[in-house]
Amino acid sequence: MTALSILDLARVSEETDARGALENARDLAAHAENWGYRRFWIAEHHNMEGIASAATQVVIGYIAGGTKSIRVGAGGVMLPNHAPYVIAEQFGTLARLYPDRIDLGLGRAPGTDQLTLRALRRTPQAAENFPQDVVELQSYFAPPSSDQRIKAVPAAGTDVPLWILGSSNFGAMLAAELGLPYAFASHFAPDMLLPALELYRSRFKPSAQLDRPYAMVGVNIIAAEAEAEAKRLATTQQMSFVNLLRGTRGLSQPPIEDIETYWTPAERARAMKMLERTIIGSSDTVRAGIKALLEETGADELMVVSDIYHHPARLRSFEIIAEAAREL
Repeated sequence: MTALSILDLARVSEETDARGALENARDLAAHAENWGYRRFWIAEHHNMEGIASAATQVVIGYIAGGTKSIRVGAGGVMLPNHAPYVIAEQFGTLARLYPDRIDLGLGRAPGTDQLTLRALRRTPQAAENFPQDVVELQSYFAPPSSDQRIKAVPAAGTDVPLWILGSSNFGAMLAAELGLPYAFASHFAPDMLLPALELYRSRFKPSAQLDRPYAMVGVNIIAAEAEAEAKRLATTQQMSFVNLLRGTRGLSQPPIEDIETYWTPAERARAMKMLERTIIGSSDTVRAGIKALLEETGADELMVVSDIYHHPARLRSFEIIAEAAREL
């Protein structure tokens, strides 16, 4: 069976504060472990009222501490925001605390707006050094040489697995060149999915970490017992994308009965373009959607986002998704 994993947004809602969002994330990870999901990732976002995962490394430690076997990691850390040495120290510490369970996905985007980027004391030009920063980071996780003067303690020798995240050909080419696994963000930027996967696989060079290409595909899946209920639950995510287009990032909103009352035709077109690979429905629909996506992409793993407002409904969605995947 193709591996299933979870990307959690630690969404703060109109009814749940940041602490509640993080507690829900940890609870979901514990359930996901029992349902057979391989990994549970948290993403770095800044200055977003509705997302509680800005201190990504802290959240990873919290979730890993509440689980036993599922891999926990970043999907991802926005490397241009940080010194590679500090990221190595942080993830090396996590790897010592939770051996063979920590992943480090790396992104090139800032994960925020330009004003907040200045508050992080970084410049947009920092992204130009992304390839070199990845290589530097790799060196800190490798076993140290006897004459090495700068060591990332306690990261040295942990060999934390790195992933390259992307939504364009740039990430695909870098992952291929460095021989790293590649995760494509088709859950919000699906346009380049197939060309990027083809480029990654055709140019892949084996490395010490990976001997052949390994591609993960991000996908939104909203599952419920009935089709109509799944479509209603999906309006929470649809409203979030419309709010992003409007520049009004806010808290997660409860689902509504008719999404057409919320967006304009132009907003609908833009939002649905970003969400065009979303799978919404009951178990049969989800199973067919997963099967079609795997046949089209040949993905080695799916990273599932199920952005649902109420925590019990979100748990049930991920349970249905796991059951549907097992039946393939």
